[in-house]
Amino acid sequence: MSKLQAEFVSLDDIQVAYCQHGSGKALILLHGNSGSKAAFKKHQLESFADFHTFALDSRGHGQSRSHDTSLSISRIADDVIRFCQAMQIQQAYVVGYSDGGNIALFLAKKAPGLFPRLIAISPNYLVSGTTDSTLQTFNRIYKVLRFLDRAGLNMKKYVMRFDLMLTDIGISEEELRSIQTDFRILYAEADMVKEEHLVHLAGLIPGSILQKVPGCTHLSILSNPQAIAVMRGWLLEGE
Repeated sequence: MSKLQAEFVSLDDIQVAYCQHGSGKALILLHGNSGSKAAFKKHQLESFADFHTFALDSRGHGQSRSHDTSLSISRIADDVIRFCQAMQIQQAYVVGYSDGGNIALFLAKKAPGLFPRLIAISPNYLVSGTTDSTLQTFNRIYKVLRFLDRAGLNMKKYVMRFDLMLTDIGISEEELRSIQTDFRILYAEADMVKEEHLVHLAGLIPGSILQKVPGCTHLSILSNPQAIAVMRGWLLEGE
């Protein structure tokens, strides 16, 4: 498989790392919490080869560099908007996975003209949307990370990432109802986000489409053939 070269763009308080590939309509790819742009390498080269893809490392993740004391989904969404402005991208589609899906919610609210078509994979705008067993695991890990940080090990970046997963993202139901872009939500048959939460979320966003992908989990949905086919088909409809 070809190697994608990491590139960087400076945006005042952050140096955003990204990989780009292909030509055609711009497609922004946003990874999940504690992930990186590497999650989309195969998609850039194969699944989304019809597009000019830009896989970004979010603030506090991967090779992007910034000096943060906390992270927020809204602020990361602002980084994505500023990235597009710096790259002179006039319009782009978006695929956001997990926390990347939460970022997509903010992008749809903040810049609908810039992002006319978005796919959010397993987003959860409320912490309560996460399954109870997953939240219990997150909280146990979070306590260990905070203990290690207090003990003198530098765990700040990991603590900030878990703070993101254990805090509501800060978008209201009124704001979700105001979204006017084409929005699709995918989720796994065995997901870490509650199905009823996703049904409720989809019901708030006017005209949004919700689809469950069988035979996969939250961790495997990105590589699921049916999920890939659904994403490709819907994105290409906009061409």
